[in-house]
Amino acid sequence: LFSNQEVNSVIQIGSNDGKRFDNLNYYINKYNPKAIFVEPIKSNYDELKKNYPNHKNFTFENLAISVDNEINELFKVKESKLHLYDDHILGITSFDFNHLIRHGVSRSHIQKEKVDSISITNLLKKHFINNFDLLFVDTEGYDANIVFDFLDNSEIKPIIFFEYIHTKNQILDKLLKLLKKRKYSMFKVEENIFCLPKEKKIDLNYLINNPIV
Repeated sequence: LFSNQEVNSVIQIGSNDGKRFDNLNYYINKYNPKAIFVEPIKSNYDELKKNYPNHKNFTFENLAISVDNEINELFKVKESKLHLYDDHILGITSFDFNHLIRHGVSRSHIQKEKVDSISITNLLKKHFINNFDLLFVDTEGYDANIVFDFLDNSEIKPIIFFEYIHTKNQILDKLLKLLKKRKYSMFKVEENIFCLPKEKKIDLNYLINNPIV
């Protein structure tokens, strides 16, 4: 998609540090699309900016994306306890305390971090965005909420890529119905769902063996 110039603008929500377990890093560095990176945790945000230096096309937001600004704190592993876990643990910060517990984190090793939040609609308004190519979401369980809110309040139809495995079935089912209504084709890609609007005339032969809808 990047090499065929189908993706020239990106919004990545849950950017972390821009490198750790990041599927977009290689393509963003190679193709230099216009990009907005959204990361609520301050330490990750600072590293994110360091890992994408000197790119005029890039904008950074130290915010959480939430529906009606309902999220004002996130749960993460205390820095003093990070050495007890592998690198993956740095990527499981979540609005859901139990999400960390399910990943084997001790209750006493978890702390809250206050965050500022904005809705996806207000983020688009803030940056005067009326069209973009790729919405990439990885927020450890809140992904479907964000994508649903976006589709429910915007006529923009980008390619959408979001993690689904930590999403509650009820909101996921609701989102898949909305995606189908908005004429998206959907494919499972490991722990994620790749959503392609019908307007995109792209050869999907490499995906047809793994459709979810």
